[in-house]
Amino acid sequence: MKKYENSVKAYENLAGASDIEPPYPPVTMAGLVGLFEITFEQAWKMMKELLSYHGYSESATGSPRTVIKTAFSAGMISDEQAWLDLLGDRNNVAHSYNEKIAGSIIQNTRKTYISLFKKLRTEVENNWLV
Repeated sequence: MKKYENSVKAYENLAGASDIEPPYPPVTMAGLVGLFEITFEQAWKMMKELLSYHGYSESATGSPRTVIKTAFSAGMISDEQAWLDLLGDRNNVAHSYNEKIAGSIIQNTRKTYISLFKKLRTEVENNWLV
């Protein structure tokens, strides 16, 4: 499944970059925020495809928020609020030229989001792949 493979590769790239320690030069900040955004985009699109395949029709044409809520209801993810927070940070990526916003996204990614992506990968591998 291509969306799964894309999601895994994006996650691996992000996880590999998480070892980079602050202070971050602007180019590094932009790269880390970009990896976060790519990983989120690939993850929610994978969730959408798998949910639709498994008969969750509400996610078929849904927004990322709808897909997250459906994934939580279906048991694909276990922390709906953390994923909604992740979505909020993804929506702030457009403002990541602001050092505080970029720093916050990077900190949240290192502290919380990488583990959410890892849990999603494990759940999908164990229970959702066909």
